[in-house]
Amino acid sequence: MGAWQPLPDDLPPEVRHFVEQLRQLKDGTGLSLVALGARTAYSKSSWQRYLNATQPPPRQAVAALCRVAGLAGEDAERFGVRWELAVQAWPRPPKPEGSEGPGEGVGAAEGPVEGYEDDPTLPWWDTPPEGPAAPSRRLLMVAVALAVVLVLTALTGALALG
Repeated sequence: MGAWQPLPDDLPPEVRHFVEQLRQLKDGTGLSLVALGARTAYSKSSWQRYLNATQPPPRQAVAALCRVAGLAGEDAERFGVRWELAVQAWPRPPKPEGSEGPGEGVGAAEGPVEGYEDDPTLPWWDTPPEGPAAPSRRLLMVAVALAVVLVLTALTGALALG
């Protein structure tokens, strides 16, 4: 499609490989970033950040791109594995002095990318249907009131006939 800007030289190999594969997948769709954004519920600017390796994409964005590109099954699973490897190796921004929280700092185990959260937001077409909502008290009160009115009407009619 278009010419991509070069990836940073200091990018870890896992991240570089993942972003290059993501770029090829995007180019294979024939879509512009605007059209890709419309088809995946992630904006053009988000896709620019993901495809230029300035921010790791959420897992759902990768899954949406795979779906748009027609990948399924093992091919889509491979992208999920590449995503996991890339996110673990993604360069972490330097923390300001004194910003370590509990369990962080010298000797702390490496966790997820700082400032990165796997966005659980799904596009409306992938959102699972919600379970049956519990009836509200107001609805219950209206139903009881209607039942009482119906019983009183029936009793009044029976007494009027009798």
